[in-house]
Amino acid sequence: MSTPKLSIKDVNLFYGDFHALHGISMDIDENKITSFIGPSGCGKSTLLKSINRMNDLVEGCKITGEFLLDNKNIYKDIEINTLRKRVGMVFQKANPFPMSVYDNIAFGPRTHGIKKKAELDVIVRQALEDAALWDEVKDRLNKSALGLSGGQQQRLCIARALAVQPEVLLMDEPTSALDPISTSKIEELTLKLKKDYTIVIVTHNMQQAMRISDKTAFFLLGDLIEYGDTEMMFSTPKEKKTEDYITGRFG
Repeated sequence: MSTPKLSIKDVNLFYGDFHALHGISMDIDENKITSFIGPSGCGKSTLLKSINRMNDLVEGCKITGEFLLDNKNIYKDIEINTLRKRVGMVFQKANPFPMSVYDNIAFGPRTHGIKKKAELDVIVRQALEDAALWDEVKDRLNKSALGLSGGQQQRLCIARALAVQPEVLLMDEPTSALDPISTSKIEELTLKLKKDYTIVIVTHNMQQAMRISDKTAFFLLGDLIEYGDTEMMFSTPKEKKTEDYITGRFG
């Protein structure tokens, strides 16, 4: 058995008095796509954000248990800026910075000390190619990223996350605001990226989970109900609650 890229061990998370996650334990495999599914408010985005410590910014948030990245505790053994470089995040709503396409991509590498234009040029092009966006934007690198379409903006945000060469890419419902064509572009892209990255995606779209993920975790009211091979879970779920959710009886 290979060592998992990420290990979540008995994690409880509280927002003030509200107990949002209950004793979650799971291993996330390297170079695989893992989907988190479940109804709104079940804890899947909360768990995702904890993997790169986005919840540190939330007042009254308390976490017990462990998140391990390559066997190192992300809250104790890894400095937060290093963690955010290793674990990139793409949000539900595309959030390009109000600057040029080029500067959006170069932002992260510059923050990490890369200043030479020749080096940045290579990184920007590579990230845009990896995000299947280079051909669409190569003639407008110096124009505002806010002029791109919604689907292009979301791929730009993926490119921006890739520019710092993370090992893990977290995606929080990255296609929920997009049309079907943009959605399928991002799904194709995700499948290509998994050879170089470990990807965790929160999705409300069960067809999407079936199409792209290797493993799926089903959450309900802060509990991890079932976690396993995607194909198995959708064809022969072990838990009645999973079956009810994926067949549309509730959720």
